[in-house]
Amino acid sequence: MNRFVLRQSLILFLTAVIWGLGFIAQSVGMDYVEPFTFTASRNILAFFVLIPYIAVTDKRKQKNDTSVINKHTLWIGGICCGICLFVASSLQQFGVKYTTVGKAGFITAMYMVLVPIFGIFLHKKAGLKVWTAVMLATLGMYLLCITKGEFRLELGDSLVFACAVCFTFHILSIDHFSPKTDGVKLSCIQFLVCAVLSTLSALIFETPNMHNIAAAGVPILYAGVFSSGVAYTFQIIGQKGMNPTVASLILSLESVVSVLAGWLILDQALSAREILGCVLAFAAIILVQLPDRKAHVQITQSTE
Repeated sequence: MNRFVLRQSLILFLTAVIWGLGFIAQSVGMDYVEPFTFTASRNILAFFVLIPYIAVTDKRKQKNDTSVINKHTLWIGGICCGICLFVASSLQQFGVKYTTVGKAGFITAMYMVLVPIFGIFLHKKAGLKVWTAVMLATLGMYLLCITKGEFRLELGDSLVFACAVCFTFHILSIDHFSPKTDGVKLSCIQFLVCAVLSTLSALIFETPNMHNIAAAGVPILYAGVFSSGVAYTFQIIGQKGMNPTVASLILSLESVVSVLAGWLILDQALSAREILGCVLAFAAIILVQLPDRKAHVQITQSTE
């Protein structure tokens, strides 16, 4: 059992590392192509990366009588998740253009706090722990983003925070549809939907050309194959059989990786004020993921 947990934890940690480094790819890619073009390119790659995996796994599964119902739910879920992913990814890509990799990583990770907050509207109670996390996160974002002491967000910070809100809807959508469908196929369809919407947006609002796309080949390749295709698959594999709280904590390390990567690779140093903001934001992320004491006691008593 210990070996199993260690293996799953390492897979999830690798996922966090891939996602964290993905902010570097997004930032560098913006030097060559525009946001919609980059998003379209990475999602097209992600779609084709998952196709072989699905083809192999389908051969190992037997068809059942509920396949039609499952396909209907799968496509509805894939379209909903794809739309959310398109809006969130587009906002994130535009935001990365105007802010640092470290900030983008931490602000994006705020979905860890926003998910239980939005859960209130789904008739889920939020206790003192959640509101404490909200206050910590708000203070952390103020220190991290309002660097000049003025009560305003920079353009990039605002866009990435809006992205975090959209990723919250994306996570809640996946939470609703994933128990009813195949998770990898759901990801594949959402990549397809996101790719179509991004391509249309790029053709309407931008001037994509193959020369610039080829110049951004390495960042697009990393973001499409690894950040999207491979990492999402690793997340599904790594979370299997794992405590979801532990899994979320490991995955949230992507924000730490993004800061370290921005510092080591892009020389994007953070001031003491910004570092304190990062610490508070990360503390909020950890706090909101910790299990409630009452729930833990109930689980313990039920197993005795």
